[in-house]
Amino acid sequence: MNLLTIEHLTKSYTERLLFDDTAFSVNEGEKIGVIGINGTGKSTLLRILAGLEEPDEGSVVKGRNLYIRYLPQNPVFEPGYTVLESVIRENQGHEQVWDLEGQAKTMLMTLGIPDWNEKIETLSGGQRKRAALASVLLSTADLLVLDEPTNHLDSGMADWLEEYLKKFRGALVMITHDRYFLDSVTNRIVELDKGKLYSYQTNYQGFLELKAERMAMEEASERKRQSILRVELEWMKRGARARSTKQKGRIQRFEELSARKGPEYDGEVELGSVSSRLGRTTIELKHICKAYGDKVLIQDFSYIFLKNDRVGFIGQNGSGKSTLMKMIAGWVQPDSGEIEIGQTVKLGYFSQENEAMDDSLRVIDYIKEAAEYVKTPEGSISASQMLERFLFPPSVQYTVIGKLSGGEKRRLYLLRILMEAPNVLILDEPTNDLDIRTLTILEDYLDSFQGIVITVSHDRYFLDRAVRRIFAFEGNGRLRQYEGGFTDYQAARQEEEAAGEGLNSPSAGTAVEKETEGGPEKNTRKSWKDGQVKKLKFTYKEQKEWETIEDDIAALEEKAEALGPEINKAARDYEKLAALMKEKEETEALLEEKMERWMYLNDLAERIAERPLGRDGRVQHEDRKTCCGRRHAGIFSARSRQDRRRLPHLHHGGGGERKPGCI
Repeated sequence: MNLLTIEHLTKSYTERLLFDDTAFSVNEGEKIGVIGINGTGKSTLLRILAGLEEPDEGSVVKGRNLYIRYLPQNPVFEPGYTVLESVIRENQGHEQVWDLEGQAKTMLMTLGIPDWNEKIETLSGGQRKRAALASVLLSTADLLVLDEPTNHLDSGMADWLEEYLKKFRGALVMITHDRYFLDSVTNRIVELDKGKLYSYQTNYQGFLELKAERMAMEEASERKRQSILRVELEWMKRGARARSTKQKGRIQRFEELSARKGPEYDGEVELGSVSSRLGRTTIELKHICKAYGDKVLIQDFSYIFLKNDRVGFIGQNGSGKSTLMKMIAGWVQPDSGEIEIGQTVKLGYFSQENEAMDDSLRVIDYIKEAAEYVKTPEGSISASQMLERFLFPPSVQYTVIGKLSGGEKRRLYLLRILMEAPNVLILDEPTNDLDIRTLTILEDYLDSFQGIVITVSHDRYFLDRAVRRIFAFEGNGRLRQYEGGFTDYQAARQEEEAAGEGLNSPSAGTAVEKETEGGPEKNTRKSWKDGQVKKLKFTYKEQKEWETIEDDIAALEEKAEALGPEINKAARDYEKLAALMKEKEETEALLEEKMERWMYLNDLAERIAERPLGRDGRVQHEDRKTCCGRRHAGIFSARSRQDRRRLPHLHHGGGGERKPGCI
């Protein structure tokens, strides 16, 4: 059954054409995900569906007695009412569910708003969004229209909302950047592109496959058109005369082929790795504590961020994640403890809220305030060129910021931060209000970024894609360390729960707790892996890294050795000598990082290979690297590939002789 239909939709915003004679419909039971680059009109489409905005042309036909509830990006409530009163007032005048007040309290608790007697105007922006979400979900609507419902939700809330919407019997149209959420909830994807709507009767994973097929077909059609056009053009050049009906028809076909536009594709959101050199001293947190009143956010947390670290922080809303980011950035001071920042550290802080942007400032002038030119692997690139790569064409670059959409402002803010060439990126909820395409390219950029990435995010896909270590805020200021991405974190938690190791279990120790119990232990380069949750398996990324890391180290060692004779030869050529010395320094620094990483992976591989004690009390093991109930400390100091392979053998007396107690 058709619930709503839009025909011949045309809509412009300032000089930008959002929809050009477009059709759209919603059927009963459909769960539609709307995607597209920021600024293409996604939120405008939802407001038209909700009846809050009129199209320039076209008609909107709704089913009889159709009840629609709309969740905007930034909800506004009438002041003076409590949270509970505001939620209930939004549902007055329609058929109510049983025990509305009781269900409202339960849902507000689930969404992290336990004090429902608080005045609505005192809530933060994220809390107001969650209160509005509760109000919408409590309604008996036939059609839910949701604009970024997963923003400001932690992972637990996102999981709950996912299950709720999957069970929702009505129709759903929503915008969201959460790719796991889209894949799980939706059964239809609608893509906005160049004023047109493309519909795919599938979830997000299926959409990716079908879109690739569509683009391939369009490219094949365009190649055929160009081939025919070349033949017809040669015929026209020979002097075609319209003497016959056949010739007139051919000339007309040529004119039609010439006038027909080929497929248009947006330029990729590309940005070569831009960063400045990072020295040996990075960022060190020493016994950090922070509390607001009686609420303890962080209790005795210590950590050293290593070069090329990829660290994610997760936890419930209000647990202290953003506060920790602000402390690292120097915006907030800890109550106790010390934060040491290396002299070469250049921070780039992408906060949840855009810094104060002058709406009267032109887009290009805003970027030029950061840098007129930036050096990338491809060479020096101007601010205008960088804007084009970030989907701001010349026609938009001289537009004032005030005319941009909320998502476009976020993209512009991100570009400005990256233009400043930081070597430490702090990303606080970077996925909020960024379109999926921009997120994909940001993730690719982080892969090649030569620096440290510290992020707070509830986006499960982004965490899996971008981080290698997770710290979870688990209440009372405790932070617990897990290796891998979000999926690895979930698997570790499930294993703990299955083993009866809940959050409050004495065995569920944290890195912080272990330092407290055993005395202050410094998180140094050689102990950075200590205190992590002991998992006896490689992550996918670790397995791939382990397979190639020795070859990488050998290549770096060979390169460093080869540079020695070249440096000697260039002793009288100052410029060449300086360049070679710099190259050798960088090679040795990278070699040291690889060695540190090899130490950790080797230790993990040894523990994976260990077997339980046999009946005779001796350690069973699969290789000679681990025996006698201990690991070979000497292997960690091996500097060459040959030495590393020889050490296990030498430990047994050089000729394969085994120590007493070895199997």
